[in-house]
Amino acid sequence: MATSLEELLKTSSTPVFVDFWAAWCGPCKMVAPSVKKLAEEFKGRLTVVKVNVDEQPSAAARFQVQGIPALMLFKNGEKVWSTAGALSYPQLKAEVEKVLG
Repeated sequence: MATSLEELLKTSSTPVFVDFWAAWCGPCKMVAPSVKKLAEEFKGRLTVVKVNVDEQPSAAARFQVQGIPALMLFKNGEKVWSTAGALSYPQLKAEVEKVLG
């Protein structure tokens, strides 16, 4: 990443959806297409970031990730929603729409 996740959260003009994942994680692979679809559907209104916990353990520790996939939604730098585990696309979309208004 060009900037740290913390910097992105502080400077992003749009809400930020973060997917903490790992290559060996089955549920992460299940949720990946839904995360990609969110990025496409809400382009320009939502920033979507994927963070590999094996490559960036400090980011996972900083955000207290205890299980993956860990999905978090930030608005104005503040965490407004989070969950662990794979959710369906309609569930993810509903959470994003709550934040976007």
